[in-house]
Amino acid sequence: MICEICKDEAFLAQKAEVATTSDLGIAQDLLDTLIAHKDGCVGMAANMIGVNKRIIAFDNEGEYMVMFNPVIVKQSGPYEAEEGCLSLTGTRKTKRFQSIKVQWQNENFQTRIKTFTGWTSEIIQHEIDHCEGIII
Repeated sequence: MICEICKDEAFLAQKAEVATTSDLGIAQDLLDTLIAHKDGCVGMAANMIGVNKRIIAFDNEGEYMVMFNPVIVKQSGPYEAEEGCLSLTGTRKTKRFQSIKVQWQNENFQTRIKTFTGWTSEIIQHEIDHCEGIII
């Protein structure tokens, strides 16, 4: 289901709760909403659709990917970026990392670890910030 985009900064500033197998439907709603906004959006976190769960969805080099409970376990190559967000007006400057190693759970709640670089890395960092309640 395509959901409305949450713009409530007080809600967006809350740290997300751990996702469980009962949240698979939320992940599908998140993907549906991301795809509906694909012309202006490359990633979303569950709080952007009004659900305070640690779930992100993003464009991973042309294929959509969902992560449950993602955590950055290693990062390198800091740089300054300027990003926009469907939930917030304008763009904001922030520090990002060229390379990140992420641990997450897939849709079967199996733990995965992978290193991401470049643009995909930046998208994931932005969405994990949402999970942490960080508004850049």
